[in-house]
Amino acid sequence: MADTVHIAHRQIWRENGGFSAGDRAIPEETAIALSYDGGTYAVMMGTPTDLEDFAVGFSLSEGVVDRKDDIVSIDVVVLDDGIDVQMWLESSRATRLGERRRHIAGPTGCGLCGIDSIAEAVRPAAIVGQGLHVAPHQVMTAMQALSPLQKLNIETRAVHAAAFWHPERGIVALREDVGRHNALDKLAGALARQSMPAADGVVLLTSRVSVEMVQKTAAMGASVIVSVSAPTALAVRMAEAANITLCAIARADGFEVFTHSQRITAGASTDVA
Repeated sequence: MADTVHIAHRQIWRENGGFSAGDRAIPEETAIALSYDGGTYAVMMGTPTDLEDFAVGFSLSEGVVDRKDDIVSIDVVVLDDGIDVQMWLESSRATRLGERRRHIAGPTGCGLCGIDSIAEAVRPAAIVGQGLHVAPHQVMTAMQALSPLQKLNIETRAVHAAAFWHPERGIVALREDVGRHNALDKLAGALARQSMPAADGVVLLTSRVSVEMVQKTAAMGASVIVSVSAPTALAVRMAEAANITLCAIARADGFEVFTHSQRITAGASTDVA
């Protein structure tokens, strides 16, 4: 597997001290091809970690498969100029994919690469169920626990994270990537591979909440998103329609709830339906 961190030598300028030399850890970025049954479906720029999770999560969020077991096998092949994640699908899925195959080539973490119609770009998100209710202090506790677990970001200060918080177990999964969409796909894949229902917890994000982040969360089946950054207007409308509680601008002193605030209650129960 490719290295995830590169040590770069650089010159540092400071107002009071002029130039000095030093090293800095920066994250690797590489081309990651996602291939099905011998044909390339997508090429994304991303961090070369947790690629099996990425493959499963991307496949689910893109609708290539309906469940993780539709993927018969995954092979990660390191090439001279990138990585090819080769998946082989169950026969009926392979036939369906052949009817809709497209090639995607995009920049870092691009969530809409290769979309060829406006209708597809703003496709309705899945509507989630009742989900769970959480108390404000639980949201705060979850977000406070996020930063110390971001090992790659602590080292590089240059990657996004997506995590899953469970009311009884805390943060049970966290994935990082230079692309925010990639990090969320990796998280989705990790949960699917562990057979952990996303409806049982909260998705935590370190990035802004754009419409495709809501679409991916809805595909996972999670009912609550909490992010440190702000949402776009379209993301708010999509979350409202998908029955997702969208909390954002989470800081040390609180957060803001943009949709379905009934799930955030002082006397919250964590029952899931």
